[in-house]
Amino acid sequence: MIRVLLADDQTLVRAGFRALLDSEADIEVVGEAVDGITAVDLATATRPDIILMDIRMPHVNGLEATRRIVADPALANTRIVVLTTFEVDEYVFGALRAGASGFLLKDIEPVALIDAVRVVASGQALLAPRVTRTLIEAFVASAPTERTIEPPNHRLDVLTAREREVLGLVGRGMSNHEIAEHLVLSPLTAKTHVSRLFLKLGARDRAQLVVIAFETNLVKPSAAPRSRRPPEEPALRR
Repeated sequence: MIRVLLADDQTLVRAGFRALLDSEADIEVVGEAVDGITAVDLATATRPDIILMDIRMPHVNGLEATRRIVADPALANTRIVVLTTFEVDEYVFGALRAGASGFLLKDIEPVALIDAVRVVASGQALLAPRVTRTLIEAFVASAPTERTIEPPNHRLDVLTAREREVLGLVGRGMSNHEIAEHLVLSPLTAKTHVSRLFLKLGARDRAQLVVIAFETNLVKPSAAPRSRRPPEEPALRR
């Protein structure tokens, strides 16, 4: 059973999501929060597998709530998916950097929402392809002075040349299978390289690897090619 916490200040949004998710045999909504403070408290009390987190809420917004939840060792297995109505939203980029496993637009189709919950619950990162690259490139390219980052060489010193190459391909949105094809490796070898990136860079999931690739300038926003993944595919997967 996938246990989900809903955090959104709009009653109708919560009610709609609850009705949709509770109709699935393998998904259970364990709580609803109307603001970030309540979201953190309920996360601590219920320890859900997934939190669908509205980014703009009163008192404490979704970005700060995400930071607090990710920082709690007791919630290490809880994954956060940020909900937004805007395709380019500075708070969403901040949430990805803080440890969110991905984000979705609130106008997502019902079937896609259910699939998204299952994708993240299985340990994969969820990055909606029609907005992820636009959002990350916009904020990495346009606001470098607002980002607190380590010098690129320092962060990447722990990686081998091959691992840097793989990280760059992850940043371009390639799946493990696509990386294997591009580098002429076996899929298992590509998966091993990506797993080592999680360990060496302290990333929770693939979403953070994408952000790191851009922040360290390993991938240039203006030069990053789009993945060959079909447009309906919702996730960047391990």
